[in-house]
Amino acid sequence: MLPAVMCPCAHAPFLCRVQFTDDVLVLGRGLAGAVLTETLRSRGLRVHVFDRARVGGASSVAAGVVNPVVFRRDVLSWRAAELLPTAGAFYMDFGVRNGVEMWHPTELVKLFPTPKEAEQWARAMAAPDTAPFIDQRAQPEVDAAPVHAPHGHGTVMQAAWLDVRLFLEKQREQLLQCDALTEGDVPAEAIDLRTDQVRIGARAGRWLVRCEGAFTGAEGLVPVKGEGLTVRISGLRLTRMVHQGVFLLPTPSLGEDVYRVGATFKWDNVWEGPTARARTWMLEKIAGITDAPVEVLDHWCGVRPASRDRRPILGVTGPSEAVFNGLGSRGVLLAPWCAQHLADHVFDGQPLDPEVVHTRPMLRTNAPDTGRVPE
Repeated sequence: MLPAVMCPCAHAPFLCRVQFTDDVLVLGRGLAGAVLTETLRSRGLRVHVFDRARVGGASSVAAGVVNPVVFRRDVLSWRAAELLPTAGAFYMDFGVRNGVEMWHPTELVKLFPTPKEAEQWARAMAAPDTAPFIDQRAQPEVDAAPVHAPHGHGTVMQAAWLDVRLFLEKQREQLLQCDALTEGDVPAEAIDLRTDQVRIGARAGRWLVRCEGAFTGAEGLVPVKGEGLTVRISGLRLTRMVHQGVFLLPTPSLGEDVYRVGATFKWDNVWEGPTARARTWMLEKIAGITDAPVEVLDHWCGVRPASRDRRPILGVTGPSEAVFNGLGSRGVLLAPWCAQHLADHVFDGQPLDPEVVHTRPMLRTNAPDTGRVPE
């Protein structure tokens, strides 16, 4: 028999008389579910995860690029100054504890194909919020490489990339070892939600947190398909990321001169799989960066769980139920802060930021669309 744990409800602990096998049941183990699980376990909570490895989820193929700057306008992304150190500390701590190197701080070089982009970057360098993150430092490696930068380049000094697959694989090993992971489908009728507990099969917890990503029809959630390539670009020999239309992420673990390239954004027919159109578009973008020969090694895609206003979706949705979703294309950066924020809300009674609460007006289906360009 599984050992029982007492309910950790911070709001009325003297009322809790129910015993559970777990404190929290987490539904879904993409990036959101995985990071939340680690966050809750670090608080001493007992967590059991239910996961179905579904084809099409973004986390399983994500390149893991972290860029705090929105290149369309050269401004900081939402809360970047706060999110970036939180993310770095979380992933570095997990890596150290588990003996894996998965968090890679690096510089990201943006190439300028036009004078207008160079001028916009110069203005951003003078802005107080972006100035600590960007400059126009020398990049001898990029200058010596066969890349097109007729009007120079700028550098994001505090970029990074996460080996998402390694993180998820290592965490899966851990959860299986301690009988904290059940893999397989969980039909809706198998979830027994009550006012003071939730049960799924033999597991019982005080809370269920839904981290189902794009595989749910939650109000305000917008599935966004992203496609990417893994390519070999002979002779390019870059060790840091470059970007012009798409990013080129050097991935030496996959071989010499191998890069991951991406990504596209598509809001319709999101489940159709990799397309020739997206492949052609990305190859054209690569041709705008370099004339070096390109060999396509892999073509992959996934569906991101974005939201109507491009903000995360967090909150308590019932007496024993909460939601953690809507991380979009910046999940690596957002997940650690959001997981901590949700845990503080559920277990410590801290208020949620109005911009992320699941009941905010912008998530309603009749709210005006804020545009399709992700930030």
